[in-house]
Amino acid sequence: MSYTLIGRDGLPYESQTPGTLGGHRRARLYGRLDCPSALRAIRRGGYAGHRVFFADEATAVAAGYRPCAVCLPEAYRAWKGGHTEAELARVLDLVGGAAAVVLGHGRDQASTAAVEAFARAWDGEVLAVVDWPEDAASWLRPATRFTAQEPDAWVVAGTPPGWASMARRLRMSTGWEPGRTFGFASIAAAVVPAGPGTLEGLRGAAADGTAWRIGRNLIESLP
Repeated sequence: MSYTLIGRDGLPYESQTPGTLGGHRRARLYGRLDCPSALRAIRRGGYAGHRVFFADEATAVAAGYRPCAVCLPEAYRAWKGGHTEAELARVLDLVGGAAAVVLGHGRDQASTAAVEAFARAWDGEVLAVVDWPEDAASWLRPATRFTAQEPDAWVVAGTPPGWASMARRLRMSTGWEPGRTFGFASIAAAVVPAGPGTLEGLRGAAADGTAWRIGRNLIESLP
């Protein structure tokens, strides 16, 4: 028996194992298979035609879907407000003993809020705060500003499309090092659109406070 799931590129594919999360194609949201809100909508009959399934949460996020506010409240708060307390605490822990950092974020409200929360909670020196657009002819100007200083670490938050474009420009035109960079949860989903190896070595935190590291083209969980 095979199952039709949605991949990171947003396109359907055949899988030998069922999905662990369900979603709504038009609303662009995902949630648990036993989500009471989704089950009520399915019983009413207006939901089934747009029902999709994902192998895991990282795939749903990479495909451009957001978490359900009903069955995934913590993930939804992170998506809506920029971060959870557990996520912020783990990013601070990962940055560790760095004396000076450069902060970067997309211009959306959630990413801005996450970086501002880090700045308030961190005791070290902030050398610069740099933002970048979601769409641009070139990300060279923010990439140059982002790497103009000599920080011990970079800390970033942003949507996957904007950060993927920014990261490609950083690797192409600057001496930026992903291994000295730490990100909030949404950054992890940029691994595929950024391209193989672009983000390799970058570490960060998920909404539940667990840590991850980006390999050449995948996300690894850290202790």
